Amino acid sequence: MATVTERTERGRAARGPAPRSAHGGRSITPPRPNALDVLAAQDVTRVPELLPIRYGRMAVSPFTFYRGAAAVMAHDLDGTPTSGIDVQVCGDAHLSNFGFFASPERRMVFDINDFDETLRGPWEWDVKRLTASLELAGRDRGFPERDRKQIVRAALREYQRAMHEFAGMTGLQVWYAHADVEEIRRQYDAELAPKGRKRLQRGLSKARTRDNLGTLGRFARTVDGRLEIVADPPLVVPLRDLLPDEQARTDLESGIHDLLHEYRESLPLERRGLYDQYRAVDIARKVVGVGSVGTRSWMILFLGRDATDPLFLQAKEAGPSVLEPFLGARTRPTTASGWWSGSG
Repeated sequence: MATVTERTERGRAARGPAPRSAHGGRSITPPRPNALDVLAAQDVTRVPELLPIRYGRMAVSPFTFYRGAAAVMAHDLDGTPTSGIDVQVCGDAHLSNFGFFASPERRMVFDINDFDETLRGPWEWDVKRLTASLELAGRDRGFPERDRKQIVRAALREYQRAMHEFAGMTGLQVWYAHADVEEIRRQYDAELAPKGRKRLQRGLSKARTRDNLGTLGRFARTVDGRLEIVADPPLVVPLRDLLPDEQARTDLESGIHDLLHEYRESLPLERRGLYDQYRAVDIARKVVGVGSVGTRSWMILFLGRDATDPLFLQAKEAGPSVLEPFLGARTRPTTASGWWSGSG
């Protein structure tokens, strides 16, 4: 295990092959694949009838295209200067994958929520994808160039400050570090204009409504005394509508329940005890995100004590990371059978 001094020296040495000035430009050398060809290659394993939704969402603006084009950017990141210091990168760290969420302890935190493309790789790639998204989002909102530069530079300064702070922490301190929303608000409240404070409060109020009961009101209804997921095709399609054939539906339900069993076995004992208090009552295919559209994603309604005790879980197909062609199939956390499962 390297000491703090050894790690510091390693970081300084890494500036040699990859100085900060080396990141100031990018020369794309041929043969660079056509962006649409890269996206079309992903379509092979996706649900065909959902592909028009994917491309429709990406076509709204350059920023929405960027959101769905992690595979395209991976080609451009390949060959860029790196320090040789690898981390478990998100792989898709754009602006819209950050937000306000409730932690398992129900504390409101600011965090990232999408790890479909996670892989061991250069830390620089996440930073570049994030800052590029800030620039594109600023253009999309009509911000002048001066403001966009300030936003990108402020993000980089904050990243640098945070890394410097983490470097002085112990392993446990870094593990338990989190961006508590109330702490963030106290820190930046004085710097925000009245309109900015109001927008922040609206965002927090909206985030606090995203709980199990709020989700139940949006996606479920009672039919003949039984709660079921409401159909909203093609975005939400219950299995009873997706597969009218009873045998095909039974086979798919059985496969999803097998995945849920494997998910249960992966849980820590205290969460397994909570999970066991609920039973699955309905399943639907749900279209999610932009770049993920076309992958198989299921929303599963569970009930506990009664109809006022719901829980929604999501089981989402996890294919190879878009970074694998350039970094190799290295360490990537998955659940059994290549599916992600998580609370929704």
